[in-house]
Amino acid sequence: MTAAPVVKVSEGDVRPDRRRGGEVRVLLSPRTVTSTSGFGGTLTLGPGEYVCEHTHPYSEEFVYVVRGGVVMRVGDEEIELRAGDALMVPIGERHRVRNPGSEPAHVVFHLGPLAPRPELGHVDLEHLPTAPEGPASQVGGVR
Repeated sequence: MTAAPVVKVSEGDVRPDRRRGGEVRVLLSPRTVTSTSGFGGTLTLGPGEYVCEHTHPYSEEFVYVVRGGVVMRVGDEEIELRAGDALMVPIGERHRVRNPGSEPAHVVFHLGPLAPRPELGHVDLEHLPTAPEGPASQVGGVR
């Protein structure tokens, strides 16, 4: 068995994806570190910002709030999370996250297992009124 290489990825080296709201940075993924079981990264939301409602048909999503606070809507339930709080979104459950506060929020997320193909892993159920241009988060494929 050949071990995967150990790869360090710095948040500042990853271009943010702003197409769904906030700044999403996928740090650890099949593309960046040849992971085979999931991917993770960070989300920064300014005051009043949100990430559009979406679902992950193949993955659970684990969320941990590092700084600030957010409100996660999972299904029809709204859950307030503050720094130090964590939450798991079950496979296939629609969810949305927003920052109702006056300070930026910084969140760490992880999803697993991986979808059979990257394009199947995320289903948008809502879109930003004026989605910014820019590259999508790079989860799948080769490094």
